[in-house]
Amino acid sequence: MEILVVDGQGGRIGQQLVRTILVRFPGVAVHAVGTNSMATAALLKGGAAQAATGENALLVACRRADVILGPLGIVIADALMGEISPAMAAAVGQSRAKKILIPMNQCDILVAGVAEASVSRLLESAVEQLALVLEGRC
Repeated sequence: MEILVVDGQGGRIGQQLVRTILVRFPGVAVHAVGTNSMATAALLKGGAAQAATGENALLVACRRADVILGPLGIVIADALMGEISPAMAAAVGQSRAKKILIPMNQCDILVAGVAEASVSRLLESAVEQLALVLEGRC
């Protein structure tokens, strides 16, 4: 199963997500795409098996992925301070992969109910959803 983590800006959410996935599922290979080199470096530091940077890398990775995880902004053009191009948002949104999106209140995107959960709880929830996908229950 091809698991893809996508992140931008400093890549901290993606880094923590990769680490959490690898702790819960030590045998899986997590692939990653950062919207910039700093995010890509953070994803690799988190333990991603492979990582690449930028729009074309994301377009290719979305075609191959079975599951895509990342902040909600990866499906919204111009999100993450403009790092998500319309083509990137469309690639994630139109991918056949299951998408597990982490609702973050950042960069002018406000999601009702998010203030009630900590980042660590949101990441735990994302990994719980991944478990359901890997078990074939979702």
